[in-house]
Amino acid sequence: MTDARLFHWEYNPPPIAHEVFRVEGGTPLRGEVTISGAKNAALKLLAAATLTGERCRFMNVPEIEDVRVMVETLRDLGVVVDHPAPNVYEVASGDVDWLFVPLEAAAKMRASFILLGPLLARFGQVIMSNPGGDRIGRRPVNLHVDAMRALGAEIDYRNGYYFAKAPGRLRGAEIRFPNVTVMGTENAMLAATLADGHTVIRPAALEPEVDDLIAMLQKMGAEVERTYPDTIEVRGRRRLRGANHSVIPDRIEAGTFVIAAAVSGGDVTLRGAPCDHLGAFLEVLANMGVQVACGANSIEVHGAPRGSGAYRACDVETAPYPGLATDLQPPTSVLLTQATGTSRLYETIFEDRLEWLGELARMGASVEIIDEHHATIVGPSRLRGTAVEIGDLRAGASLILAALAADGITTIRGAHHVHRGYENIEGKFIGLGARIERLAEGTVATPA
Repeated sequence: MTDARLFHWEYNPPPIAHEVFRVEGGTPLRGEVTISGAKNAALKLLAAATLTGERCRFMNVPEIEDVRVMVETLRDLGVVVDHPAPNVYEVASGDVDWLFVPLEAAAKMRASFILLGPLLARFGQVIMSNPGGDRIGRRPVNLHVDAMRALGAEIDYRNGYYFAKAPGRLRGAEIRFPNVTVMGTENAMLAATLADGHTVIRPAALEPEVDDLIAMLQKMGAEVERTYPDTIEVRGRRRLRGANHSVIPDRIEAGTFVIAAAVSGGDVTLRGAPCDHLGAFLEVLANMGVQVACGANSIEVHGAPRGSGAYRACDVETAPYPGLATDLQPPTSVLLTQATGTSRLYETIFEDRLEWLGELARMGASVEIIDEHHATIVGPSRLRGTAVEIGDLRAGASLILAALAADGITTIRGAHHVHRGYENIEGKFIGLGARIERLAEGTVATPA
């Protein structure tokens, strides 16, 4: 691969569909909803399939935009990806000779950078564009790059691209991250499965999606295990085999629908919900007075009547797992608008994640953003329908929740952000009785 080949590639981004959600609030949600497979697990599992030339089959894969982008990226590399049935994908990575992940893929989805480790380990070289993704703060990939260098890779950064190569096989090493990094842990682990020797990764992320990836790698014949809660050890193998795997349920989607039931004053049962992956989140809801009951494979939510002020204010702090997930902070913030008293938010992970609260304030919420990591919410507030705009995936879903709790009609621009991570979200809400539709921008009147 040469620089010339890199710059002969032509960047022609596809047009973004300008869509809006139109939501009429005030209806308590009732019924059952099935939780889809986890976005943050499925993307890494698809990347793991490039570690072998044998076929890997994945079930319970969410039909979302980020999966579509990852599949498209793999196919562009020369990987064979079949989609024989809904939520089922089969991946066969034979001789991949176009080891270049371009700007188009990276700009759409930061998770494309997870291909660095497996492609480098198996094929010995790869060119990766600097990744994009949601605008929720600085998410540098230097920890990923440092981990690959610790394993013996040579990586140069030029003109917005990482040029990586591994002279011979990667070599096992001790990888010490300065702080917990989920995708950094996963990238290091994927690379180490084919490295020569023993690799120790610490502190290793504790997220359930990381353990799901470990389970898949073990099926493929990798010698990888979590030897301590914050330590993952890998003994490299010469080759791995194909395997079948079902993606774990999406805990973030589950938490979103729990909040939807609570904030709308509804009664909803979540099927296929990972209650044991939501400990810190459910503790916050218990402190607020939300009635939630966990079953073996379900969660039942009984919301207080809308506008009753029955929920209690609560201080919320995000943290790496098993703490409260940063992706659940925006939905939780919507519920805090309906709690009596002053709630304090401390967002410890991303410095721009609180910016979306300005849109929530447009709907009538009493919100004060103190700095990039702190905010207060005073409730209960009577939310009202208006025109708002989505800035990122989780904020988008949260604005839908606010619209469900609001009086009147809300139009939400930027629907494409939500489709990156939620499978058929409007269909699932409609199944619970919500009045929501997705329309092309310009076909719906903007609320006064």
